[in-house]
Amino acid sequence: MNRYLLGALLIAITAAGCGRDAPTPPAPRASFDPLKTFAPLTLPQPVNAYRSADGTPGPSYWQNRADYTIHATLDTAANRLAADEIIAYTNNSPTALDCLWLQLDQNAYRKDARARYASNRPITQFTDGYVLDTVEITGGGQTARADTVLSDTRLQIRLAQALPGHGGKLAIHIRYHYTVPGLFGGRTAHVATKNGEIYDIAQWYPRMAVYDDLHGWDTLPFLGAEFYLEYGDFDYSVTVPWDVLVAGSGELQNPQEVLTATERARLAQARESDSTVTIRGAQEVGDPATRPVRSGTLTWHFKIAQARDVSFSASRAFLWDAARINLPDGKRALAMSFYPVESAGDKAWGRSTEYLKNAVENFSRRWFPYPYPNAVNAGGPVGGMEYPAIVFDDLKDKGKDLFWITAHEIGHTWFPMIVGSNERRDPWMDEGFNTFIDTFESDDFAHGLYGPKRDSEFAPGGGRPADGIVALLNDPAAPGILTAGDQVREKYRHPISYFKPALGLVLLREQILGPQRFDWAFRKFIRDWAFRHPAPSDFFRAMESAGGEDLSWFWRGWFFHNWTLDLAVTGVRPVRGDWRKGAVVTVANRDPLVLPAIVQIDFADGRSTRITLPADTWQQKTSVDIAVDGTKPIVAVTIDPDHALPDKDRRNNVWRR
Repeated sequence: MNRYLLGALLIAITAAGCGRDAPTPPAPRASFDPLKTFAPLTLPQPVNAYRSADGTPGPSYWQNRADYTIHATLDTAANRLAADEIIAYTNNSPTALDCLWLQLDQNAYRKDARARYASNRPITQFTDGYVLDTVEITGGGQTARADTVLSDTRLQIRLAQALPGHGGKLAIHIRYHYTVPGLFGGRTAHVATKNGEIYDIAQWYPRMAVYDDLHGWDTLPFLGAEFYLEYGDFDYSVTVPWDVLVAGSGELQNPQEVLTATERARLAQARESDSTVTIRGAQEVGDPATRPVRSGTLTWHFKIAQARDVSFSASRAFLWDAARINLPDGKRALAMSFYPVESAGDKAWGRSTEYLKNAVENFSRRWFPYPYPNAVNAGGPVGGMEYPAIVFDDLKDKGKDLFWITAHEIGHTWFPMIVGSNERRDPWMDEGFNTFIDTFESDDFAHGLYGPKRDSEFAPGGGRPADGIVALLNDPAAPGILTAGDQVREKYRHPISYFKPALGLVLLREQILGPQRFDWAFRKFIRDWAFRHPAPSDFFRAMESAGGEDLSWFWRGWFFHNWTLDLAVTGVRPVRGDWRKGAVVTVANRDPLVLPAIVQIDFADGRSTRITLPADTWQQKTSVDIAVDGTKPIVAVTIDPDHALPDKDRRNNVWRR
């Protein structure tokens, strides 16, 4: 017999014997130390001229810029993409740069890639990655072949003359090609459907690495965690076979060349419609009359401003529908969905545009206006991935799952497409923030038809949201929230990067600051850092300054550590032995984490009262005596009656007479 089970059995037998009350076991020794929990907190990123003490960009904040012009051709017979790319790079930093770094994510599919060995899953399919035909630098009126060094998914360009700071400019010209990975591609792939292949094309061009005030060149390799990119304007074209539709980031510039008059008229109708309008129906797929030409190729031309990336999806199998998005201040955008006939129907992708429209309108109203002219949901091989103004979702999704994934992926427009955090180093500022905001969309859509999402997000095994995180907090092997994405094992990826930071924001909003203070501060943080690069410390300082609260104890316990919370009712007694004179309730804090808590007191006459213990309660002590007014005996005391807090031991939260 297990010795722990034997011990429990012996205790039970002892408690039942001799007809006497079982002796009360001694209370566990408190691990809560007020001086440790409330100690001054040094944040990772210091205050300086670039990053201010109130969490806003400093007076000398700078950010480099990359503008792209790309002409690509997708060969659907060979599954090959070839392109000609020009990057106009601006060095706004105060430092002259003697080299540049680019990201070559397609090299992660090579047989010798570092990502192959960093992954916990066996990788058995490969491509040759990028083949760089030419790399040239143009600066000072001269063009020369670039001096390059390839290192896995990074390319260093060593400059003959340093690029001056404070606005120095040059251009990088790259001609390249690569093989589009199949389903093993993960975030970019192609798959066969009834009416043809669907291509989700992402990470498809060499992209500038970020040079910032925190790390200089941020050259973390692409091992699987997501991205950190500079902002700029994109002008890109994709040439495809005549019968292939292209859905891309940004606004189509040449509809008269790639769409029929009927399709253009339907799009004009959709721009004025709150209901979904069919642009290309199921019966039109494969019909040459739905294309402006009957042979050769067509070039689709897109532009998007102030973005950090672009992606596109292409297929001859696409159905297409659209509807108007209503934005604050009377502005508009267009929601569009592309998917194969297998995915059609009101129980599946037939409602995608409705979901997309509602989510964009809700996020814009709550947090920050959607900045792009279009929002696209593409149903294909990639089961949930976000890029500016376009998201890739699984063509097999339907119902609640399709709603949730659509809302979540387009929610990434706000984090990290608008608020441009470093996803590779700080995935919680991307996934955690987005998980937090998309739970509100689930609450709001069709009066909660697909909600509440937070129950399944924060408590995947069932139960109350705050209770669901307790197992993670009790796991000594679990990493902390402030862990780089590539260091988090798959077992902990969602709990650490998504659920715990999102629940932390729920606690901050609903238990610590309150919605009125939190919402104002959070919106200000988004405005201040829109199209910029905040670090964790900027967020912490912003919420303290605008929220009006020193939150060092919360950042330390929830974000820097996986500390646990254990509040306990340790005593209830009448004042001087007489309930008519009131009562004293004693509550102890036994673990390092502190949070404001509600204590509910139930009286013998059926009346109840609630008292809120602020976090400050525990600055100097480990237990507190609460004076309770009343003339009747207390029959029950309950800490956190609504299960809003992640208390690890709820058995000691309740006292009953």
